[in-house]
Amino acid sequence: MVVPPLAALDALQSLILGLVEGLTEYLPVSSTGHLIIADHFLGIQGEGSKAFDVVIQIGAILAVLGLYRRRVGQMALGLVGRDREGGNLLLNLAIAFMPAAVIGLMIEKRIKALFDVRHVAWALLVGGVLMIAADLLLRRRREQRGLPLERLGPQGALVIGLFQVLAMWPGTSRSLVTIIGGLIVGLTPLAAAEFSFLLALPTLSAAALYEVVFHHAEMAGAVGAGPLIVGLLAAAVSAAFAVKGFVAWLVRHGFVPFGAYRIVAAAVVFLFVL
Repeated sequence: MVVPPLAALDALQSLILGLVEGLTEYLPVSSTGHLIIADHFLGIQGEGSKAFDVVIQIGAILAVLGLYRRRVGQMALGLVGRDREGGNLLLNLAIAFMPAAVIGLMIEKRIKALFDVRHVAWALLVGGVLMIAADLLLRRRREQRGLPLERLGPQGALVIGLFQVLAMWPGTSRSLVTIIGGLIVGLTPLAAAEFSFLLALPTLSAAALYEVVFHHAEMAGAVGAGPLIVGLLAAAVSAAFAVKGFVAWLVRHGFVPFGAYRIVAAAVVFLFVL
């Protein structure tokens, strides 16, 4: 395959990548893995494209800010001591964010070295099998009442944060491991999903800020302002639809359909790419 220069990343390619990001960021299928596969098929490579794939996560962040604006407002009041539950939620998010933040900075170069379709395919396959197994093991937990988000404590938040570290392997899925972590500590499926989505705010924001600060030059060479805006808008709109649909699907059907999809996707990559 002939790889075009990075400057060839146009509005159509940005639109495709934005849709891929938005539709997969909050589903347990790995947005990073799908973006790496999409880059491969579009013939895009280099540090600039990797930075772009991370920065368009800002669109997904905007989607969660809009859908969960009540929770965000509650945390803002908690920050100034006017909402106890909002303050506790903010503290729990900070605790859950720290493991990935610290470990991510320590092994950033090693993580980037895993950004290829081969590693993604194996992560999709293994994650799909584990997802189906986890669904069967946690089905009773999903069907029980469980704890609301307000009952989550610092220890439970730390457990979810440690699970999030597993998502550093591209293709694993941040939402998958954090939701499973939430179920393990006793949250209801809705509460586990909501905490996972809210945890994306500091996690994705920190990753995007890191790329802007340290790789803005490479990204500027890969994509202009117009295509970047297209990618961000596509990610925001598609993420909003994905979040609303996923929550209803999770409660009714669990993880098995997503696990099966991951296995099929891995098989396609192995057959037609590798």
